[in-house]
Amino acid sequence: MASLKAIRRRISSAKSTQQITRALKLVSAARLRRAQEALTNSLPYSDALARVADSLLTSEGISVAPVENAQKRSMLVVVASDRGLAGGYNSYLLRAAEATRGEIRAAGLEVELFAVGKKAVDHFRRSGVPVALSRVDNLPRLATIALARDIAARMLADYSSGAVDEAGIVYTHFQSAITQKPVYERLLPVKPPGDAAIQAGASVDAAASTSGASKIEAPQIDYLVEPSRAELVPVVLRGYLEAAVYHALLEAEASEQGARMTAMDSATNNAGDMISSLTLEMNRARQAQITRELMDIVGGAEALR
Repeated sequence: MASLKAIRRRISSAKSTQQITRALKLVSAARLRRAQEALTNSLPYSDALARVADSLLTSEGISVAPVENAQKRSMLVVVASDRGLAGGYNSYLLRAAEATRGEIRAAGLEVELFAVGKKAVDHFRRSGVPVALSRVDNLPRLATIALARDIAARMLADYSSGAVDEAGIVYTHFQSAITQKPVYERLLPVKPPGDAAIQAGASVDAAASTSGASKIEAPQIDYLVEPSRAELVPVVLRGYLEAAVYHALLEAEASEQGARMTAMDSATNNAGDMISSLTLEMNRARQAQITRELMDIVGGAEALR
């Protein structure tokens, strides 16, 4: 049995750890609430922009297919976190990214990786996988307009120049604070409007049900465009792509904070169980020490008689 001093030291260490994990849980809960609000507020804009893009891309003569002689290469953006202490959030995401990368290579395409977050960069570096682009900001917020624009601009630039003939993003879809699912979404070339609407609608429905909001249902509208649809397509396509990337970042941010809050709650409970167990062990050790001392006193008294 460990000494009383060693047990007290372990109890003190467990209490300090519990205070840290409880504080991290509260911080993650506050950030999760803000991330959910941002995700909910972005839904009407994303939905309206998707309807405009749907109307334009269904017009005759409009094409967003890859350029001729485009390289057989796919840009894969992997959105992980800069920090750990989030349970299995990053491991599940990176496992899904590796599986997606394998499927793309099996289809005969080279993969150009764009790693977002320190955990993704470190993972691919340890695995010996070359990373063409990386972004590590170490900011409290992952989902920023600037980051979404940078990713979307690089996607469009490589796609328009023929450096890649498709581009997609791997992120974690937020379902609840305890449930997050890694998903892969191909953004370029733009899918047929019907398929894209189904996929976007499912994502919006899931996010709306999580946050308590309802999806805005609207009929198809034939917009009047000046000067022409062909001239407006690049602008709408860029805005649509930025909105899609920003939505993925919002999903990833909410998922990260939910996973971290759940992990810190579990760690806090485990620290409490350890403190209770160590306290019981300390009481037993102290009782045994008192019993030994009493036996020594009684034995000494008997010897003096």
